[in-house]
Formats: sequence, structure tokens, C-alpha cells
Amino acid sequence: MPASRHLPTEEAVDLLRLVRDLATNELLPLAASAEAEERFPREVFRLLGRTGLLGLPYDEEHGGGGQPYEVYLQVLEEIASVWASVGVGVSVHALSCFGLVTAGTDDQRRRWLPDMLGGELLGAYCLSEAHAGSDPAAMRTTARRDGDAYVLNGAKAWTTHGGHADFYKVMARTSDSRNGISCFLVPAEVDGLSADAPERKMGLTGSTTATMRFDGVRVPAERRLGEEGDGLRIALAGLDSGRLGIAAVATGLAQGALDHALAYARERETFGRPILEHQGLAFVLADMEAAVQSARAATLHAARLKDRGLPFSREASVAKMVATDNAMRVTTDAVQVFGGYGYTRDFPVERFMREAKVMQIFEGTNQIQRMVIARSLAKGDAGRIGLAEAP
Repeated sequence: MPASRHLPTEEAVDLLRLVRDLATNELLPLAASAEAEERFPREVFRLLGRTGLLGLPYDEEHGGGGQPYEVYLQVLEEIASVWASVGVGVSVHALSCFGLVTAGTDDQRRRWLPDMLGGELLGAYCLSEAHAGSDPAAMRTTARRDGDAYVLNGAKAWTTHGGHADFYKVMARTSDSRNGISCFLVPAEVDGLSADAPERKMGLTGSTTATMRFDGVRVPAERRLGEEGDGLRIALAGLDSGRLGIAAVATGLAQGALDHALAYARERETFGRPILEHQGLAFVLADMEAAVQSARAATLHAARLKDRGLPFSREASVAKMVATDNAMRVTTDAVQVFGGYGYTRDFPVERFMREAKVMQIFEGTNQIQRMVIARSLAKGDAGRIGLAEAP
């Protein structure tokens, strides 16, 4: 893992060292077998919760770590450099807490947030539906008011931690208007909530993804976050932060692939010298390093804007697009560096390549990111202002 990071404080330095040691000593020995067996590592998330890593970007008042987003994203990168499934899981958990943090009442936050941020409860996020992946306003899952509760019916696709989470942040339709969507915090043990068999995925096989079924699920009205009709706003407000999480995970994945490729290139010899000394391969590795560094720079730039309270939506889309496209390229090149061995499961780079692909798809496909960026440009929003504000 690289030694150079933008570290604002000594506390952040110590935190990154702790996370690096934990990733190397606790996560790395488990990653390959869990991915091969498609086993969800619930015990790993308990460990991360006990060490305070599941609530880092949120206030300490309710059990969070009180860290700036810039530091939190570097933590995600460190975790993802050894185990991308866990990095994605940490990002999804943070996103599942976002609605309560930003739209919950003081009483709701006092009651539920400490266990969520402290890692006792693992979260999942239910927005997408099979027919409405990139158009959440077209969702069909409904929440009908019935006295002091809502009754939810429908299905949510592509739910990370589906069937393993302790709570689900759910968007459901409460009126027929296109944006008549509300947000609910649904505990896992309620009657009528079930998970389909996990999706059989190309990669991230240690991260369970499943469709969640809501069959007459009764949720107390006190578990609605915000007012009726606020759900889409809550969901979209969290997506920019979620995209930065995935950008950091993709950067970590690419860094891990580069680390393995570089170590192999130093040891493997052809024609009497390490293959790293052959210009053709050395240039490939140089391009990989440039791709990782550019992804990291774009991600941390967006995080600094967020930390300063400045607009960062376009920058989040740029970071997500650049980091995930670069991760796909870097992991593919890592396989090439290993040659025939890279195509086998004896080395982890083939798994990294499979894991990189989905990062161009979830949290908004990279085609959607290009739409967001283009629309921002059409409005005349000036990225240079953000650059000047964030040293």
C-alpha cells in the first residue's frame, strides 16, 4: 500500500496506520476464502464496528467518529485495497445511516443512531427496483398509511447486505405523484420482510446482493424519516456521498492490483532480468500508477469540497467516473502483467478485475455520471471556484 496520503492531522495519521494494520493482519487472511466460498463476512463488520470504523464521517455526539470525509475516504481506500467487498459494505452502511443523520428528528437520532454508528446494527439501502434502476422516481413499492403505521408492499432489487442487515433504509411510494416517495427505517425482524436467494455475481461474491420482498410489512409511523414526499430528496442527497465512497473503494482496489503487479514485476525474470526493467512493461506500470494517483486526487478533491460545505455534486460524479473507469483499466493491466498466471485463480488479480466491473455500474452507472457532469456544465457551474476554495 502506498505511504503517501493527504493527512490533515496526527490523529488521521494514527487512524490510517491502525486501519492499514487491521486490513493487513485481520482482513487480508480472510478475503480470498470468503470470496471463493461466497460467504458474507458478518464477523468482519462486527470487528470494524468495535474499532469505530463504521461511523467515521458522522458526529461523535451519537457515536460517530467525527472525522472529515477526506479522512473517511482514505480509510475506505485502505480497506478496499485488501478486500473490496468489505470496503463496499462500509460505504453502504454509511449511506444507510445518512437519512437518519440528516432527516431524522432529535428523538429518532437519540434512539437509533448510536447502535447504527457503533456497529451493533448493520444497515442496507433499498432504493433500486428491477424496472427502475437509474430512474428511482419510477419505483412501484408502496407505503400505505394505516392508523399509526405504514404498510409496505413491493420489492427492492440489488440490495447490498440483503438478508444479513439489521435494518433497511427503504424508499417507498406514499402518493401517486411522480415524486410522492417517502423514506422509512425498517428493522430486519418485522413480519413480511424476506430476502430472495442472493444474486450469482461475477465479482464481489463476499458481498451478498439480494432482492428484498415487502409483503404487508407494517412499520410504525415513527420510523418514517422526514415528511411524506421527502424520500426522493433524502435519497438523492445521499447519493453524492455514496458515489465518493465507491470512488474511494475503486481507488483502493486499483491500488491493491498495482501493488500485486509491481511485486510480481520485480520478482519475475525474463531474458536474465526482472520484467520491470523491460520498457514495455515498465510503461504499463507507470500508466497504472498515474491512473491510481489521478483517481485518488479527484476523490479527495471532491471530499475537501464536501468538508468545507461547498457544492460537490459534479465533482462526486467526476470522481466516481474517473476512479471506477481507472480501476477497470488498472486491474485489467494487472492481469496482463502476470501473463498467463494472471488468468488463473492462483493469484488475486483476476478477482480484482472481476470486482472492478460492477463499480462502473452501481451508485449510478458511469453513463449517468456523464449525464450529471454534462448537465452541470450546461448550467455554467464553474468548477474553478471549487478548486480555488479547496487548497
